This record gives sequence, C-alpha cells and structure tokens, in this order.
Amino acid sequence: MLTLCDLLLEQGETSWVKTSGSKGFHIVARLSARATFTTSSTFADSVAAVLVQRRPKALTLEFSKAARRGRIFIDTARNRQGATFAAAYAVRARPGAPVSAPCTWEEIERGAAHPTTFSVRNMAARLRDVGDLWAELAPRSTRARK
Repeated sequence: MLTLCDLLLEQGETSWVKTSGSKGFHIVARLSARATFTTSSTFADSVAAVLVQRRPKALTLEFSKAARRGRIFIDTARNRQGATFAAAYAVRARPGAPVSAPCTWEEIERGAAHPTTFSVRNMAARLRDVGDLWAELAPRSTRARK
C-alpha cells in the first residue's frame, strides 16, 4: 500500500486512503476539475501498471482469483463511468456493521487500520479522537463558506 502512496508523491499527487468496510482500501487523488472519466481511468491504470511492475510478486491486475496466486488485486475499475464506490462513512451491509472510514497511510503501515477495522460501534470515538481525515478533500469554495 505504501508503494502506492510513494508513487503518487513521485507524481506530485497527494493521496488519501480509507477502508472499504469490506475487503480492501480505496485511494483518492485530486485531479483537475476538467478531468474526465477517461482521464481519471487512464491515470489509475497507468499508476497500477507501474505498481505491478515494481512489485510483481505482491501485486496484480488479474481479475480472476485463480490467476492472482496470492497477490493483491489492484482494482482500477472503480474509476470507470457508472462504477460504484463506497462513500466515506458509509455503513456496509456486512456482519459487525463495518464502516468505510478514512484512515492514514501511517495507520496502514503500522497495522492499525484494516478494511473492517472501523464499525458503527467505534466510529463516534474515532471521529472524536482524529476528526474527519478527509475534510480537506472538500472543494476550496465549500471550505471557505464554513
């Protein structure tokens, strides 16, 4: 995961990460307001290809579970038009009511954040302790009005 954060920094992109509340993590990078679905999809595919090239034993773009052979699947399809993406703070319909919650790269690095770490039971305390880690993602004009 941190390889991705580092690669985006190499490209001059700040990134934010959140748990999916299911099986993985979602990563967001702010692109130009003029970026199209094609632009963002091409960017995600290019970044994923570099990641797999750098860590071929750990990462894959193979959709088929059998073809992955224990490697982590990088799903760039969430960047396509019409694709779904669990919203930040969405409660997932899974046992334990996990929440798709913003976290930090450092929490992932030290093993403190996993895809289902946060739930309806601990989310209020989390927000009280760390605040909204994605607050800075709001458009600048929205932040100025607050």
